[in-house]
Amino acid sequence: MKFAFISPGANQELSITEKSKVIGSWPPLGILYIATILENEGVEVVLLDQAAEAYTIEQTAKWVEKRDPDILGFSTLASSGKTAARIAQKVKENNPNITTIFGNYYATFNAQRILTTYPQVDIIVRGEGEETTKELVKTIEKKRSLKKVKGIMFREKNKIVTTPDRPLIKNIDALPIPDRTLLNVEYHSTLIGAIGAPKKFTTLLSSRGCPYHCRFCGCQKIVHGTWRPRSVEKTFEELQLLTSGGYRQFLFVDDSFTINQKRIIKLCKEIIRERLDIEWICEGRVDYASYELMRSMVKAGCKIIYFGIESANQRILNYYQKQITPQQSRTAVKTARKAGMDIIVGSFIVGAPTETRQEIENTLKFAQEVPLDVPQYNILGVFPGMAIWDEFKEKGFLTREQEQQHWEMGVAVANVHPDTVPYEEIKDLIRNYYRQFFIQRPNFLLEQLARTMKSSFRFDIIKANLSRIGSIARSWKDFVAFEGEEQSMIEA
Repeated sequence: MKFAFISPGANQELSITEKSKVIGSWPPLGILYIATILENEGVEVVLLDQAAEAYTIEQTAKWVEKRDPDILGFSTLASSGKTAARIAQKVKENNPNITTIFGNYYATFNAQRILTTYPQVDIIVRGEGEETTKELVKTIEKKRSLKKVKGIMFREKNKIVTTPDRPLIKNIDALPIPDRTLLNVEYHSTLIGAIGAPKKFTTLLSSRGCPYHCRFCGCQKIVHGTWRPRSVEKTFEELQLLTSGGYRQFLFVDDSFTINQKRIIKLCKEIIRERLDIEWICEGRVDYASYELMRSMVKAGCKIIYFGIESANQRILNYYQKQITPQQSRTAVKTARKAGMDIIVGSFIVGAPTETRQEIENTLKFAQEVPLDVPQYNILGVFPGMAIWDEFKEKGFLTREQEQQHWEMGVAVANVHPDTVPYEEIKDLIRNYYRQFFIQRPNFLLEQLARTMKSSFRFDIIKANLSRIGSIARSWKDFVAFEGEEQSMIEA
């Protein structure tokens, strides 16, 4: 069997021959895990990151035709699902016998809709894909019944068949180290439009899942509120292997990287003891941000931490079920600053149901009250898989017509909930506060300049982006995003 994987680019209204330039795409780690497992099973595997390669749909279809696989798999998010469907349709025109498979978040929560809407899609893999895809390939190769494969949905005799969910992988250490040689792409870390220094960069995983149940995150429905760590030994083994291969920058894509502080401190001690010359980035919860942890991370090469602050209003945090307080956010940011973190990013969500204009302004101002380097403002959107999507369906805020209209790419809460500040007004507020944050605070600019002069990491970023200052400024000015499935950095 020959299996081709595609990580599709973002949904855009482009012709099949138009290109969309993508800066700073990340390696598709979820695909790499599955592809490596298939390789170990003797399956011939090829992989294309369409976004990173800037391939058109036409070029992507020709890439598939040239490699002539038996199975074509897509890792799909709400931001890329429609592109994947267009590619699959073009490929099927040339080879109607190829088996097409969709997986990841978008496929998991829209399985029946996808099979009903897109006849060019044959099978949906729900949830974690490693074991399911391995079994699926064997089943297709031996022409057995797909009904015995757990965790899929498919068509049979004009009917859609759903098999039982597959249990989550319990032992994450049993997964192989992803074969990154399958990708012939030079990746860079990114920070709101700015690319990182020209150092060899990749993503890696030290745990899967999350024990929390934030209402704006759909991943908790995939992992069922469980958190499964890799051992420090296995994580460090992968770091050593990557470092020996020339990698110097890393992004940990864990949903819950810092929740076991002793585990991360132990990992940092190993990095320091072995003198690994690396730089890395991670997410962190504000209620797991002790000085000992932050200082250990800084000493071990952590340069950027993303804190999910979300809101300055306890009422809104309670609605999100975030289980933090604004004071914890203040303390965490100050602690990370005291520990010497190079760049601290705060992620905020505005536009929640019934959130007032004053509450939105409270959150936007909060970013200026704590020593953040970069605020990331997001407008709350709802997608299938989120608890808020289900709530809106039950309460009638999403009619059947609206559900049919928005199931693929989501919709801003402000555009469907009657008691929310209008969407365009929220966008204007965000633009104004971005301008205030980055331009209209002389003391902030002087502080950033002083930190940059003391930080080789920051200085490298500036050098790497000297020719792109104008485009970065525009991206800051216009930056507005839905907060939903992409809130999580993990690729399920």
